[in-house]
Amino acid sequence: MLIIGGGNAGVSLAGRLKRYRLKDIAVIEPRSRHLYQPLFSHIAGGTADAFEAVRLQSAVMPRGITWIQDKATDVSTESNTVLLESGSAVTYDHLVVCPGIQNDWTSIPGLKEAMEGPYGGSNYEYELAPKAWKLFRDLTSGTVVFTQPPGPASCDGAAQKPMYLACDYWRRQGVLKDIRVVLAVSTPTIFGMEIIDEELNRKIDEYGIEVHYSTQLESVDPEACTVVLRRTTDDTTETIGYDVLHAVPPQSAPEWLKSTDLPAPGNRGGFVEVDPVMLRHTRFPAIWSLGDAASTLNSKSGAALRMQTKVLAKNLKAVLKGKKPTSKYNHYSACPFVVSRKTVVFSEFDDKYSPMPTVPGWKNLARERRSTFIVERIVLPKVYWNLILKGRA
Repeated sequence: MLIIGGGNAGVSLAGRLKRYRLKDIAVIEPRSRHLYQPLFSHIAGGTADAFEAVRLQSAVMPRGITWIQDKATDVSTESNTVLLESGSAVTYDHLVVCPGIQNDWTSIPGLKEAMEGPYGGSNYEYELAPKAWKLFRDLTSGTVVFTQPPGPASCDGAAQKPMYLACDYWRRQGVLKDIRVVLAVSTPTIFGMEIIDEELNRKIDEYGIEVHYSTQLESVDPEACTVVLRRTTDDTTETIGYDVLHAVPPQSAPEWLKSTDLPAPGNRGGFVEVDPVMLRHTRFPAIWSLGDAASTLNSKSGAALRMQTKVLAKNLKAVLKGKKPTSKYNHYSACPFVVSRKTVVFSEFDDKYSPMPTVPGWKNLARERRSTFIVERIVLPKVYWNLILKGRA
């Protein structure tokens, strides 16, 4: 059994398969550190330190799992072989492809340079999150532009979280009234679920945030500190100057994956073609995929991945025992919106953004709550490091 990717998907799946007493499991992962991405928003918003989101990869790899510290560069479906950057190759009987998603910083003119410059930050890169917080913390007046990209993205609602945290901080410092906060979202509403939209719009009004709906980041001039925003409904553009730019880039599958036989023909994002319910490749039965690299129907998130891990592990176990896979993924996803430095709005939904609650009394939890902040900020990181990565949650 071979797994490409040692992030949340790969490690938690390996841990669960190990608990199912499957043997000869190997994980291909080149990085020496493992990152917990949900904390990036708190790092950018000043409610967490950067060190809390990182562990050594060797420390999180489940016992008894072989770690191949190399990078996958190609998959041969004819010879059941994964080619590695070192020049070697690894064969497989079953392959799980979950290398995550890549940030396409260069797809928008000037964006990469703006992030490298003195006034750009983002909660979608570990190194840029602390920089974002320093920029927010030091600002006392001016314009801050936040952007949320269109298309598939890893927990795309997370693009808004540092904005709410920063606004709450500026309000506490008494400077929010002197800061113009602009948010560009590609969707016609702030999220897409009525009860969640109500809560987020209430916070947007409370903070005085200027939202540009159906709007995408077109380009950035890092020297002039301006962005061009394009409204997709009428194709008009607007240029806005900024003192701080917090951007989230368009995202797609890793480049090497796009050039393999695994994506569906015509899939521009390069995501692995799978049955969205069974998580098995529709053309290559020995290949499976889950997480951000899979072409599932759900909104990509850690909560979705947790459900997918259980389904894929059960189905893979059944196939290895000569049985028919029967476990089904129901397109579940979730996003805890951190809307202040002590409260969260908790959303659970399916692929059509219809409510899909798993917790009794969810409608109360969908409202702004202190209790859900404690769960999201304090409890879930502990669950992640101690249970999820070990295949126990």
